[in-house]
Amino acid sequence: MGVNYPSMKSSDLLHILAHLGYIEDRRVGSHRRLKANGRPDLTFAFHDGQTVPPGLVRKILAKDVGLSEVEIREILK
Repeated sequence: MGVNYPSMKSSDLLHILAHLGYIEDRRVGSHRRLKANGRPDLTFAFHDGQTVPPGLVRKILAKDVGLSEVEIREILK
């Protein structure tokens, strides 16, 4: 059974990334460069008024961060 990825506000996705250990390394305009020990660096375009679509939530959590479906399902509960 796959994960049902929700759309979410940028601030909510940023909160999830912070929970995974990501901290802001630098900021240029709306782009934030995030780092976490043991995880790949991530550039995140933060637009708080906009909703991040489900496909992009999936890409960030599964492909960019490298979480498994089990880990993602636990985080999105």
